[in-house]
Amino acid sequence: MDRGGFGKVTGLPPAALGPDRRSPLLHELGGPWDASAGPPLSEVLSRARIGILHRDVDLRVLAVNGCFCDLIGRSADALDGVSMEAFTHPDDVARSSALYRAQRERAEPFRIEKRYRRPDGSVVWCAVHVSFLCDADGHVASTITVAQDITAQRIAEQELRESEAHYRHTVELNPQIGWTAGPDGAIQAASPRWCDVTASEPGDALGHGWLDAVHPDDVGRAVAAWHAAIASAQPVDVEYRLRTPAGYRWFRSRAAARLDDLGRVVRWYGTLEDIDDRTLAQEALRASEERFRLAAQAAGLGIWDYDAVRDRREWSPEFKAMLGLSPDAAPEVATALALVVPEDRHLLSALVEAVRAGDSAYRFDVTLRIRRADTGEERWMRTDGWRIQAPSGTLARVLVTVRDVTEERTAEDRIRWTANHDALTGLPNRAHFTMHLDAAIERARASGRRLALALFDVDHLKETNDTIGHDAGDRLLSTFAARLARALGDDAVLGRLGGDEFAAFIPLAPDQDVDTVGDTVRAALRALHEPFAHDNHILDCQATAGASLYPRDGGDTADLLKAADIALYAGKARHRGTLSLFRPEMRAHLQRRASMLGIARAAVRDARILPFYQPKVSLHDGRITGFEALLRWHHGHHGIQAPETIAAAFEDFDLAPALGERMLDGVIADIRQWLAAGLDPGRIAVNLSPAEFRHDNLVQRIMDRLHHAGIPPERLELEVTETVFLGRGAEAVGTMLEAFHAGGIRIALDDFGTGYASLTHLKDFPVDVIKIDRSFVGNLCAGSGDAAIVDAIVGLGRRLGMEVVAEGVETQAQADYLRAQHCPSAQGFLFGMPMTAAAVADRLTPAAPPRE
Repeated sequence: MDRGGFGKVTGLPPAALGPDRRSPLLHELGGPWDASAGPPLSEVLSRARIGILHRDVDLRVLAVNGCFCDLIGRSADALDGVSMEAFTHPDDVARSSALYRAQRERAEPFRIEKRYRRPDGSVVWCAVHVSFLCDADGHVASTITVAQDITAQRIAEQELRESEAHYRHTVELNPQIGWTAGPDGAIQAASPRWCDVTASEPGDALGHGWLDAVHPDDVGRAVAAWHAAIASAQPVDVEYRLRTPAGYRWFRSRAAARLDDLGRVVRWYGTLEDIDDRTLAQEALRASEERFRLAAQAAGLGIWDYDAVRDRREWSPEFKAMLGLSPDAAPEVATALALVVPEDRHLLSALVEAVRAGDSAYRFDVTLRIRRADTGEERWMRTDGWRIQAPSGTLARVLVTVRDVTEERTAEDRIRWTANHDALTGLPNRAHFTMHLDAAIERARASGRRLALALFDVDHLKETNDTIGHDAGDRLLSTFAARLARALGDDAVLGRLGGDEFAAFIPLAPDQDVDTVGDTVRAALRALHEPFAHDNHILDCQATAGASLYPRDGGDTADLLKAADIALYAGKARHRGTLSLFRPEMRAHLQRRASMLGIARAAVRDARILPFYQPKVSLHDGRITGFEALLRWHHGHHGIQAPETIAAAFEDFDLAPALGERMLDGVIADIRQWLAAGLDPGRIAVNLSPAEFRHDNLVQRIMDRLHHAGIPPERLELEVTETVFLGRGAEAVGTMLEAFHAGGIRIALDDFGTGYASLTHLKDFPVDVIKIDRSFVGNLCAGSGDAAIVDAIVGLGRRLGMEVVAEGVETQAQADYLRAQHCPSAQGFLFGMPMTAAAVADRLTPAAPPRE
């Protein structure tokens, strides 16, 4: 097929062709042609890359040239019966079809730019002209489509639009204000940023109108710089303030001229840059530097200022005076290094090199010694420096302050010694001793040697302080320390760990037997035990010791101290005044305690704490007056367990309140259930451990629980032991008990007579109930010592107006004796075993009357 002509020519319907003649289009494009007349139109169109397609209304191709086939990527035969939509780009189908239908209805030609999509997926933009040929009746008989490839044009237009948008956004988004001026300096154009910054109209900046926005104080300087640039055709760079809606701000104006071949100015191109923040920062920096220099002078600081950009150093007069140099001495690093003592010279050299290389931190300091140039006196100098970088990251400046700290160093040495030593005995304190012990263990580990650690507890120090006075206690401690140091010798390192506890460790020689260390410590204990006189009093210097051995008993300081402490604890319990060597079985007690705590935590976490209740009865008529809530916990395999299995938890600061919370929740729930059932359980007594009183919110917590549950406070009784009144927290305990008492809750003193409390506690604290400990009740018989104690407690309670409850009553004889002594109440196995809440309800429920 000739790509220059038509690949297919068919006839048109007769009505379209007219009688005895071909279609004018076919005649013109496809018919014979005269060479003398030049090439036919079809060839001209193909050379012009214009495609043409002639189809009838049934989409049969009447004529098509090769250029059109190339445009749509299809052969002439493939066009027969194929709608134009088939090779029109999907995005253009709707628009093209709608226009085609509208124009065909009127048989009017139209033009459209659209995309053709080829079978290989490529797309070509075309300018398409569509004309309609009509028959004699005016109906459309065929369609002539003329298409020209405009892809390159469309791409160029898109690139032009992108370029224009790029330029527009570059100008609009550029924080700087671009402007141009004529050779005479009159502003010809300014970017839209001018309007945004100054809030003025676009034309206000043209000509010389921009000067109206310049601060009056800056106009003369700005105009002079601009005129000088115009006259010399040299670039201009000037700073001035412009009026903005927020007030005047500093701007930097820069411009350069574009010259023609003769060196004449064609146009000025310039920018305005907002430098207000930078200018204010520079002014603040200058003011700050001036204040710093004045403050340094007032504080007697020397200044070493190094400008890295200009490689220039400045030493303040104060700094030169510190070094003993004359005021005109040159500020050289070599001069400073020569004055530093040789032992410290490397510190200054390393710092100088690090700063130069940029390896130092932005903030640095070093303390070193110098010898004054004039007197040779040695002085301590502390230097504090700041390394300042340029925006590029390179070193710009180093500022160093120098202070003579000789007197402070002397004071610091004293403070450091005080921080690391016990002021009374002069021995290392706990922290310093531990540090020495850490180092000794590391040395022993490296050399494979052993080390013995002994802890000493001064016996009866508290009694000495309380009976004779703290001055006697201090004399006892200082004498003990001095004697211990002499007895253990120079190989031992001693320390005071605090209070009445001392420590010493002794490195063992490779061939030294452990027993020799024990002998040394026992000999020291004997030497310590020698009494001495103080202020007409004879003081006893006895001590108990516990020892451990590295690495047998521990591999680090913590383990070694723990082992020695366990041994000391065991010795104080059984063999005061002697040495106890650690044995592994000594850990059993601590392990049992840890096991108890673990079990208690699990029981609290899993809500396995529950209250059992033991009745309290009136000895007068046998009536139940209340119950004591006793803690029990449920084991998954062994059932209900007594509190003794978790006894250590009641002394734990965290666990004791948690157990109390669980118990209180259970007791309150049970009381509500009994009251709702119409039962009268009397008062329910709940035990509080001493650990619970260490929480300030104890009163609020219990009172809030009662209030939210709707239970009268009079239904609750709190039992405490005498130990809560002892120690440093007694005053706080008293305040809490007063708050409970004022709120309607009764206070019972449990295990009375077995502790160390004074009888004055009965009148100093709000005690309502005295509970006689079971140890006195178990051996009640006329004339016994226990009976006398019980008689006295019953009489004491009666005289003080307090209820007395005897605990542990197991026999009728005990109950009869107590009743005979007018003891009002009792509890024990005789009256009922501890029982569940359901069992309490059964016992309180009246028996149904017998049926007749």
